[in-house]
Amino acid sequence: MAFRLEEDPIGPETQALALSELRETEENKKNGIEALRKLLEGDKTLFFNTEDDFLVIFLRPCKFYPDSAFALMKRVAEFKEKNAALLENLMPQDERAAFIESNVVNVLKGRDHKGRRVLLVNAGKSWDPSKVSADQLFRIFYLIHEAAMREPETQVRGVVVIMDFDGLTMKQVLALSPTFSMRLLTFIQDAMPLRLKEVHIVKQPFIFNMVWKIFTPFIREKLNSRMYFHGSKMASLHKHLDPSHLPENYGGKLPAIDYTSADWYPVIIENEDKVKEWNSYGLRKN
Repeated sequence: MAFRLEEDPIGPETQALALSELRETEENKKNGIEALRKLLEGDKTLFFNTEDDFLVIFLRPCKFYPDSAFALMKRVAEFKEKNAALLENLMPQDERAAFIESNVVNVLKGRDHKGRRVLLVNAGKSWDPSKVSADQLFRIFYLIHEAAMREPETQVRGVVVIMDFDGLTMKQVLALSPTFSMRLLTFIQDAMPLRLKEVHIVKQPFIFNMVWKIFTPFIREKLNSRMYFHGSKMASLHKHLDPSHLPENYGGKLPAIDYTSADWYPVIIENEDKVKEWNSYGLRKN
């Protein structure tokens, strides 16, 4: 099964989900797009694409309330500006070595039993911070989110994250600084136009408590309610993610993972025109 971005329109099943969870009717969609476009055209500080499909990226996670989508776009622009040192003109080639040579961030080939994309972060022994810094890790997350938000299916069904801390040592703990934690959590909670449905922490050793203390001050109630800690108990993970859609590595019925980010890096490269386009959006330059 080859990696590809699924940019096809949503089918009847996903349309039904969009209606029940996101208020997505033809009328709400049409009105939302028109109102959001007007808000953008009347604002002299923001520059974004105003085509229908692009505006829907922001309207879906905001349940088609244009004011909320506009506020999200503002936060996205402000986040990009505040983190320009890491994000300005960021292109996939800039992190080619991290994608090709490390196996820190992976995306499961198939979706989970609810049709959600599954992002896998190997934050334990697989991660050597001397080769891939925490800043690079964040840049990889950012590039992946740019790809995911282009998928209509993912816009509706959302994303699940598995954070695997197997073999975590002080080397990784020291790399997960409060600065990194605050940046990552601000991004997730304020400036990411995707529905983050669940975060699963697995195989974490006792030393993980030190990491958790760094992250805790920045986690708000909504995200906190979507975080689950399983340790080595895969049966606990399976209460949320059906084993029929999980690889053997996590007690699932699918074959063990035999691919890395190197295998899906070409998909990111194929979409570099969209990345370049995204880089041009945000606060207008005076």
